[in-house]
Amino acid sequence: MKKRKLSFWEIWNMSFGFLGIQFGFALQGGFMSRIFQTLGAEKDAIPLLWIAAPLTGLLVQPIIGYLSDRTWSPRWGRRRPYFLIGAILSSIALFLVPHSPALWIAAGFLWILDASINISMEPFRALVADKLPDSQRSYGFVTQTLIIGIGTWVASNLPWLISQMGVSDGAPTGVVPMSVKVAFAIGALVFLISILYTVFTTSEYPPEDMEEFEKEKKQKNKFVSDILNNIGSMPLTMKKLGLIQFFSWFAFFTMWSLANPALTEHIFKTPVPIESAYNMDVPESVIAFETANTAFQKASNNVGRYMGVYGLSSMAFALLLTFYTSRKRINRKWVHMVSLILGGIGFISMYYIPSPQWLTFSFSLIGLAWGSILSMPYAMLSSSVDPKKMGVIMGIFNMFIVIPQIIAALGGVNFAYKLIGDETINAMIVAGISLIIAGLCNVLITNKDAITYNPKEAI
Repeated sequence: MKKRKLSFWEIWNMSFGFLGIQFGFALQGGFMSRIFQTLGAEKDAIPLLWIAAPLTGLLVQPIIGYLSDRTWSPRWGRRRPYFLIGAILSSIALFLVPHSPALWIAAGFLWILDASINISMEPFRALVADKLPDSQRSYGFVTQTLIIGIGTWVASNLPWLISQMGVSDGAPTGVVPMSVKVAFAIGALVFLISILYTVFTTSEYPPEDMEEFEKEKKQKNKFVSDILNNIGSMPLTMKKLGLIQFFSWFAFFTMWSLANPALTEHIFKTPVPIESAYNMDVPESVIAFETANTAFQKASNNVGRYMGVYGLSSMAFALLLTFYTSRKRINRKWVHMVSLILGGIGFISMYYIPSPQWLTFSFSLIGLAWGSILSMPYAMLSSSVDPKKMGVIMGIFNMFIVIPQIIAALGGVNFAYKLIGDETINAMIVAGISLIIAGLCNVLITNKDAITYNPKEAI
């Protein structure tokens, strides 16, 4: 099927739901570790508590990709039903997470939240490949990244902004502050509204051969074998991209899980207070604990605010690429390589910066890597695989995102940073080294169609 070129606003409409998805991911990535610490989690236990995120991605995304490839409704299309189901579940989970009364409940809600976000997210990736001709693939994924950058920046700043409006950062022991609760409630609303916007403003192409499509749908008990066959016949370019993704996502999982303890300790000098270190029967000790806890919560707001800079930076980077790719071709390989190496330098710089203000510089570099991670691998992949299997391929590709996160969560990140030293800030150095390795792995990409768009129509 020859696909027509879409206007900027058509691509914007079909990508707008990513604003809500990124609100969910940014609140989760920026503040779940803070919630875990508030509920009493030890630093070294935090990565393991995060294991829900990669495990649900590993299980949910290939399944949703497979099912959405075999879904068609004249009214709702192929991918949009999954957007809507995921949005409703994610919004409920986002609202409830900060109200968790115990650590195990918060960890359970993270499982539900991440599974729900994944139900919406994977079909969005496939939708770009479904709707756009090859010549607009880079443009489409970069536009998604632009919207993701907006969502990351706004959502990361929400608790700080709400605190500035007078909502309290203070809370009793083991209770998440009201500023965080309000931020998550706003995120839940934005998630639902933005997904609904895409659902009602975007149409989808029907299957090219409806008779063949219906025949494939009726074939039973092929789910596991189809997934395994697609894994076994994975294109070489996809495997090479997988190696790049491995080191990229190991780095970002390290940031999401350990940036809050690392930066509150190393940069802001306000570590989370341990209640057992205070005599809570003495009024002065109670006051000292509450003072230290409020200082930690305010520092955590600032960590989230500075983390929002990487969303702003990725947005600016994506905006530049959007204008460029709408008119000219880019070398995806070199864009991705340079971006990842700069992001790695940003992570490593956190160890050396003299004051919190310098975090703007660090996260700006990280944002360049993030902007590239969210667009270039998918643009390269979508030009290298069978369009009829785009949903399941995107889901399988997610394995290269979740496996490094599982390894990190099961002790990989703790082991790696303690090779350098016991201070949590060393985890950011490990993230930087990992991202630089990912950047260098781009030299392995040799497929010309993956590296840049080649107009086959002209041949």
